[in-house]
Amino acid sequence: MKKILGTTLTLLGLTVFGQAKEDSIQFAKISTEILNKGKAYNELRELTKNIGHRLSGSASYEKAVTWAEQKLRDAGADKVWLQEVMVPVWVRGKESLQIKTSNGKWKSLKMLSLGNSEGTGGKDVSGEIIMVRSMEEYDKLSPEQVKDKIVFFNYPFSQTYIETFRGYGDAAKYRSTAASLTAKKGGKFAIIRSLSSAFDDVPHTGSMRYQDGKKIPAVAVGSTTADELAELLKSQKITAKLNSNCGMKGEKLSHSVIGEITGKKDKSVIVVGGHLDSWDVGEGAHDDGSGIVQSIEVLRTFKNLGIQNNHTIRVVCFANEENGVKGGVMYGKTVKENNEKHLFAIETDAGGFTPRGISLDMDNEKRKQIQSWADLFLPYGIYDFKNTYSGTDLYPLHDLGIPTAELVPDSQRYFDIHHTEEDTFEKVNRRELLLGASTLTQIIYMIDKNW
Repeated sequence: MKKILGTTLTLLGLTVFGQAKEDSIQFAKISTEILNKGKAYNELRELTKNIGHRLSGSASYEKAVTWAEQKLRDAGADKVWLQEVMVPVWVRGKESLQIKTSNGKWKSLKMLSLGNSEGTGGKDVSGEIIMVRSMEEYDKLSPEQVKDKIVFFNYPFSQTYIETFRGYGDAAKYRSTAASLTAKKGGKFAIIRSLSSAFDDVPHTGSMRYQDGKKIPAVAVGSTTADELAELLKSQKITAKLNSNCGMKGEKLSHSVIGEITGKKDKSVIVVGGHLDSWDVGEGAHDDGSGIVQSIEVLRTFKNLGIQNNHTIRVVCFANEENGVKGGVMYGKTVKENNEKHLFAIETDAGGFTPRGISLDMDNEKRKQIQSWADLFLPYGIYDFKNTYSGTDLYPLHDLGIPTAELVPDSQRYFDIHHTEEDTFEKVNRRELLLGASTLTQIIYMIDKNW
């Protein structure tokens, strides 16, 4: 540090001491308010226990819309509205997967159909299982080797990456493409090893997509089932039998939920949000009930602390992130059509775990400015500003040239429970959840003040 005309400047030359002190005091007020008086944890309990999982197009999702609308009003939004979105309707229904081994007996396996998969129409579909451990192995199989078989893609979630989202991204191509790849060579259905960092028998669902061609089923099994199946296949032929009733049931009109505090200086918009929908298993607590209640907490904290926001601070509870991103696409389309100026948008969709940083998907000038504020965040355990991605719902805004970002929580436990029956309220820690809300409020405070 050095003195210039009696004013202390940071080494970055960006912030005078008086401003830094003022911001530091405001950061402390935000943290103290949220950790002591924040309502996000109790609101997450309401959302998960009273409504539960909320797949787009379901009755429970519509209950969540009504709930979010009221919570935004309660938090102090001066404007709340519903944005119309056409969403796909996918229904799971009854499903079972069995294997028949050399002793002739059928054994049921824990499984979940992948989201957006077609089923068997309630009929048994059976065939011999063949296993591949990679795309490269599958590519070497001829259509004759695959025809009328069930292909088991046994690709493990990599334990090597410290950032578990990298392991997830590495394995995700198997979930999204297994069915279409299998169908192209005449297979009957696909089984994948779940995208899980855990060594347990919990199957994980998640979105898949069809390319051109026949639509065949795709299901996921847990890690221990995958290991046991792989071991059996070393010594014997195994027949699998699937019976499932899942499938697409057209589209329906639904809504994203939006609330805001109008800016005192201008109407330029700063967005904070998450996705209101979840998969149809568990309670959608970390994915992404946590993000919804954290975003609402930002708005509430500005109101409770009497922070006079220069720009409009808008909370967006996006519809249909999990199996279509229709809410994010519609929001971006509306912004473009209305020529509505957006300064910044941040999503929280990586779980309600302890926050570690903020990923910055923007030009270098904006990124460096935010990184120059790092010392303000460090007392709150926020140190990681190196990543350059942002949330799925925000890609339409990023495509418009708007700076986007994502809250980066500790990721070590997220993919143990992601898209499973285990994603429940009990897995969320109150302080960790509220610390995330505090980080979001702090960054939005700085954006609002400086941009």
